[in-house]
Amino acid sequence: QVQLVESGGGSVQAGGSLRLSCAASGYSYSSYYMGWFRQAPGKEREGVAAIDSDGSTFYADSVKGRFTISQDSAKNTLYLQMNSLRPEDTAMYYCAADRVNWWLLPVYKYWGQGTQVTVSS
Repeated sequence: QVQLVESGGGSVQAGGSLRLSCAASGYSYSSYYMGWFRQAPGKEREGVAAIDSDGSTFYADSVKGRFTISQDSAKNTLYLQMNSLRPEDTAMYYCAADRVNWWLLPVYKYWGQGTQVTVSS
């Protein structure tokens, strides 16, 4: 049973930083592709960052240079370091996993329950 559990969300002021974590279990972590997504109230879920099995990364234009996706395969954990946060980054953040590399398309098979990030101006 694949399980993804996000943590690290919270409330910060604009310009601040947060580090999200996604603990994965129930599958061979290294054989899956991983991504971070977010969804603000009234908006569609959008891709933020993705990483493949050899460490290649891809970012949405809105977060390039501010967010960094990484993973620790030994700990089966995915991370999202978020710097220079803006009010428009406010959303529920989800991690996702799949055997297919969907990059930033929100069609991954497995999803966590999300962690809330709120950025105040």
